[in-house]
Amino acid sequence: MYLEIVSPEATLFSSEVDSVVVPGINGEFEMLSNHTPIVSILSEGTIRINTHSQSHLVFDELHGDVVPHADDNKVLTVKINSGTIEMKDNKLIILAD
Repeated sequence: MYLEIVSPEATLFSSEVDSVVVPGINGEFEMLSNHTPIVSILSEGTIRINTHSQSHLVFDELHGDVVPHADDNKVLTVKINSGTIEMKDNKLIILAD
């Protein structure tokens, strides 16, 4: 699936990923490829991005908000205060604050 994380200041991440775990208002939930279309509100927490390659490393140098996980360099984390997600046609857009 394709993931795009956008903040008011910049696009924080934009790439193909394997899965994404987000902090929903009723707890964390995970989305995989071909997930049912969904629109949801996010609460404060950490987004975990599971990538299938290390192509994200160039992006990390541009935006310090995306951090590789300490135990697995194919997992990235982004801390957010709140946000909204939309999953449609295998594309996940996260508007994060």
